[in-house]
Amino acid sequence: MFSSEIYKSRRKRLAESLKDGLVLIPGNSELPFNYKNNPFPFRQDSTFLYFAGIDEPDLFLLMDCSTGKECLFGTPQSNDDAIWNGPVPSLSQKALTSGIDNVKETSALESELKNYKGKIHFINPYNAEIALTLSKLLGVNPLELASKQSVEMIKAIVKMRKVKSPEELKEIEQAVNLTSEMMNYVIKYAGGAEEYFNERLVAGKIYEYATSRGYFTSFPPIVTIHGEVFHNRNYSENLKRGKLLLVDAGIESLSHYAGDMTRTIPLGGRFSKRQKEIYDIVVKANWGIVDSARPGVKWPELHKRAARIITSGLKDLNLMKGDTDEIVEKGAYALFFPHGLGHLVGLDVHDMENYGEDYVGYDEKNPRSEIFGPNCLRYGLELEENMVVTDEPGIYFIPELIQRWKAENKFSEYINYDAVLKYKDFGGIRIEDDLLITSSGSRVLGVPVPKTTKDIEKAILG
Repeated sequence: MFSSEIYKSRRKRLAESLKDGLVLIPGNSELPFNYKNNPFPFRQDSTFLYFAGIDEPDLFLLMDCSTGKECLFGTPQSNDDAIWNGPVPSLSQKALTSGIDNVKETSALESELKNYKGKIHFINPYNAEIALTLSKLLGVNPLELASKQSVEMIKAIVKMRKVKSPEELKEIEQAVNLTSEMMNYVIKYAGGAEEYFNERLVAGKIYEYATSRGYFTSFPPIVTIHGEVFHNRNYSENLKRGKLLLVDAGIESLSHYAGDMTRTIPLGGRFSKRQKEIYDIVVKANWGIVDSARPGVKWPELHKRAARIITSGLKDLNLMKGDTDEIVEKGAYALFFPHGLGHLVGLDVHDMENYGEDYVGYDEKNPRSEIFGPNCLRYGLELEENMVVTDEPGIYFIPELIQRWKAENKFSEYINYDAVLKYKDFGGIRIEDDLLITSSGSRVLGVPVPKTTKDIEKAILG
């Protein structure tokens, strides 16, 4: 948690931006795993963390933008709770850590909101339990919360959160350092795996690495020999020498700022010739973004730069043909690179995704592309100093997509389908780093992690 002055300053800035009305920000509650008293590990809502910082369940923050008055609502701990869970700070003590002077019990919140005649700013919750609570508090049908949420509030918060303050950057760098150290461990552990190893063991080592050091993962790790499945968390496949293992994982700092990193690891320690050829293209695309990212550059232009590098490399392997610029503008490369180049990182690994990507990454002057591939970009605006973004190009051979495009004869003027079909069992390669946008360029965050085929092989085999 930061100093109380930081949270007070953030709340004041939000109130000044909105000018009038009440701001209602609910914290998260504990979610039951299979019954009420057996909950999942608690993770506080990121909006609540940003403006209050209190990492405890069942709290509400209420602000009056006109008067500047603030109040923290919660439920005092019962004697039974203290016996079972141990004593916790009082509601007043929690509020003071955030610079909030007034506290009330949650039971008073509904009547306070009902008596207010002005606008109440809130954000449509992603949590069903919080949605039902807001529905009751506001007298709004749960199905209408999305249409009645405050877009003005979302836009004001996005403007505040997307550029990171020095204390936030320190937390993110710590999270990325932890993530980098974890990835160094995983590369050696998984790369030297025996035949009987499976994905589940590697995923378990990631969780163990984080929790044994007092941290949590920033998202459920992706550990798969089917790298062509972007968010594969099945963990059911055995690890076989000669295959590629894609590991996409991150660790949160204690303040819940995220790290996010991907490496693709040769099982057994050596890349085959074919794997190395594809991998080297992805490395080149990754470094091409590091060299080009800077304030004022639009993220879609960097996506196109990665796409041109990938297209050029695939042409050298006779998997694509034709004019590179035409291929990129028409989106033919998306057979191999169908996702966006990266995303913002902060309190969320996909920062502020719960507000809606179109509010976070686009505006009226910069609409989302309608072309397959670029339409998956989570950010479509200019980069700004002190933003943190992921740089994660990839090349994938997705059998279903290849078969569909071939059957449609789609982009056959650019794609050598006969050659591509020989790669249907290849899988996928992604390389991801976290970039800090500096005043004149970008910097890869985290302690060094092997990235080239030579360095990865050396890390595994020595």
